[in-house]
Amino acid sequence: MEFFKLPCGIRVLYHWCKSPVACCGFAINAGTRDEHPEELGMAHFVEHMLFKGTKRRRPSQVIGQLENVGGQLDAYTEKEETFVYSSFPTRYTFRAIDLLSDIIFHSTFPQEELEKERLVILDEIESYEDSPSELIYDDFEELLYPNHPIGRAILGEAKVLETFDSDSLKRFVERNYTADNLLFFYAGKCSQERLVEYCNKCFDPVESQLHNANLRTKPLAAKGFTKQIERETSQAHCMVGCEALPLNHDDRFSLALLNNILGGPMMSSRLNLAIREKRALAYTVESSTTAYSDTGLWSVYFGCDHDDVNTCMRLVDKELQKICEKPLSNMLLARAKRQLLGQLLIASQSMENNILSMAKIALHENINPETIKTEERIREITSENVQQLACRLFNPDSMVKLLYI
Repeated sequence: MEFFKLPCGIRVLYHWCKSPVACCGFAINAGTRDEHPEELGMAHFVEHMLFKGTKRRRPSQVIGQLENVGGQLDAYTEKEETFVYSSFPTRYTFRAIDLLSDIIFHSTFPQEELEKERLVILDEIESYEDSPSELIYDDFEELLYPNHPIGRAILGEAKVLETFDSDSLKRFVERNYTADNLLFFYAGKCSQERLVEYCNKCFDPVESQLHNANLRTKPLAAKGFTKQIERETSQAHCMVGCEALPLNHDDRFSLALLNNILGGPMMSSRLNLAIREKRALAYTVESSTTAYSDTGLWSVYFGCDHDDVNTCMRLVDKELQKICEKPLSNMLLARAKRQLLGQLLIASQSMENNILSMAKIALHENINPETIKTEERIREITSENVQQLACRLFNPDSMVKLLYI
């Protein structure tokens, strides 16, 4: 994997791999966190509108440029970044780069298309609100980071979306889609020399300015309270969690291991065994971590019968207390490491998922992700590392609980 900067100032993450399919795109250091109060939901709205026409292409031409040769064009928005990317047969690499650069640098955001897309996103918000198992994650993050941009919902608010027009979207792009906020990534068997040639031909010179992270204020996480929200649902939906670690923290590998042990994707996770397998109290119980550039969060979600909420909460608290009080044996630690390393190996076999996750690291940390030596760092974790981190995070006075009942 190579990491370098083009003459125009845009960084490039390049990975050569022998595959008939390639993946490339832009990672943009702009997301929900970079919206002004009158722009709630704009980063996501811009992502949608990038496919609605450029100076050279009508919307149908944007969509068809890669689909007509079997490729795919996609995008998504997160709290701190936006990704616009494509997967395609390798021989169409130039076609993909030409299209993606046209989208990023020359989108026109036509007002007539904006009016239609506004309706689509309003429907998206309504459908999301009909899914409590998804909505609770947004509500929990808003509780944990009150009155801070990082706690805002990515989709925004309907009343604010109604005020957006073509000019406001253009201003957001002009402010955020600058050279130092753009990273281009490529995985495929196009040579590095040819890729640079294509990029230099397609990419426009763009303004460079101070990284948006310099304008971001670190959020102050809430601690130690429970909130109940009445919702007409057949089961209760519950979350409990706390502030965790930022993207580049030294203990992030210990957190990944700790999370995997407690409620990761394995059926043998402690929370799954305690709540689902042994007692059949919930169909879904899982823990997750989210890392941002300067903070992060850890949480547990479960859905259960209304009468079982307190029992499930006690079981969660019990498992957190247990991992704080009792260090992992050498056998359990070795098994946990094998599980996590195996999961990472399987995930790395998806070229698209791998390059997207590597691009996020390169975008925020400005380094070649290969220098991190993930496997080596995981193998170095000790039982004491895991226990000390658990004690630091899982303080009962720091836990926030949200219940849909």
